[in-house]
Amino acid sequence: MYSLGSALKFTLFGESHSEHVGGIVEGLPKGTAIDMKTIERDMSLRKPSVGIGTPRKEEDRVEFTEGVADGVADGGPIRFIIRNKNTDSSKYAKFNTTPRPGHADLPALAKFKGHDIKGGNQFSGRLTAPIVAAGSMAKQHILAQGVEVHAFTRSIGNVRDAEERTVRDAEASEGFPTRACSADLDGKMTSAILEAADGKDSIGGVVECIAVGLPIGFGGIWFEALDSELARAVFSIPACKGVEFGKGFALAEMRGSESNDPFFFDGGVRTRTNNMGGVLGGMSDGAPLVFRAAFKPTPSIGLEQDTVNLKEMRNDKVTVEGRHDPCIVPRAAPVVEAVAALVIADQMARGL
Repeated sequence: MYSLGSALKFTLFGESHSEHVGGIVEGLPKGTAIDMKTIERDMSLRKPSVGIGTPRKEEDRVEFTEGVADGVADGGPIRFIIRNKNTDSSKYAKFNTTPRPGHADLPALAKFKGHDIKGGNQFSGRLTAPIVAAGSMAKQHILAQGVEVHAFTRSIGNVRDAEERTVRDAEASEGFPTRACSADLDGKMTSAILEAADGKDSIGGVVECIAVGLPIGFGGIWFEALDSELARAVFSIPACKGVEFGKGFALAEMRGSESNDPFFFDGGVRTRTNNMGGVLGGMSDGAPLVFRAAFKPTPSIGLEQDTVNLKEMRNDKVTVEGRHDPCIVPRAAPVVEAVAALVIADQMARGL
């Protein structure tokens, strides 16, 4: 089992092709309302879209086994499961001998005695399903405190959304399969994904997340900094290879006179720009919290790749068959929202 947070703690368990995956949420106050329709909606956003997603279909119904009665948290640990029903492992056996490039196969086989690669096992993106379920509960909890979190697709391949986006734009992206913010971008991103898939290849991209409603001063400092804890959580999402806040790496090319966000009064202290992504010294400066997560192309591709044969100790080739997303970015957006909400909810519970 793997955990995130302390005062509001989420523990993840299960494997891709086991009977179920699931989670435990601890720290939600007794009496907290948990709306199942909201959870179902968030779970549906993680499901693959026809054409641009994996053909693996799962019901993804969240079943509470303890901690919730009549839609209300009872104050104890909330345990839930999500059953795995489509668990054909027949195409994975060869990867125990010829590990897939870009996957965790090689280090996992070296680290864990008797490790068996069944659908990616505990390293699979399948485990993001309970993260979204727990994150939905956290989103409901922080919304009651006036904080909203929404994500969207900033780019797929070389198709990039160059517009400044608001939290409302991010919310509206739920209406498009690619999680783009416009029909035009959705079409271009879809074409990029299909082109990669037609070539038995895959493609990566960037998810942007926006949180609003955080008061000035919210968050910890140093090792409890809001941005450092968010970055740690987001980097835990499979295939995430980069996180930046505000203008991120572009700040390295600016001068202080360009990068600093000037303050002014307008019914309270505001910032004229948001180059810092709403975080100063690990704490909120009152502007929208904005960060981006870069996701690598799905490593499971149909093209032949170089690998090694661990049994015969020689070079070899491998191709990956089965059910895989040619691009995970659209399905990653609700996962990024979920971990952001879990981190914010935990920092709230810790009084940071």
